[in-house]
Amino acid sequence: MIKLDKQDKLLDKVSSKTHVSKQDILSLASDLQTKDLNNDENIKEFVYKISKMTNKQVKPEQMNKIINVIKNNQIPADIDKFV
Repeated sequence: MIKLDKQDKLLDKVSSKTHVSKQDILSLASDLQTKDLNNDENIKEFVYKISKMTNKQVKPEQMNKIINVIKNNQIPADIDKFV
């Protein structure tokens, strides 16, 4: 129960900062679980979905950094501190 509370608070925080509904965030997470994250095109497609939802443009150099972080498994374990 405590873990769900922490996850729910994180979702609320992300939702309020991005103006993306919790349902859309969960849908993105579900979609991501079915993707091969070693495939650049899958990562790009996912990032562009997020970009469109948040009305934020992703520059090519940003996309390259995102792809490298994901492919090299360099996503911080304490990602909630960045939100």
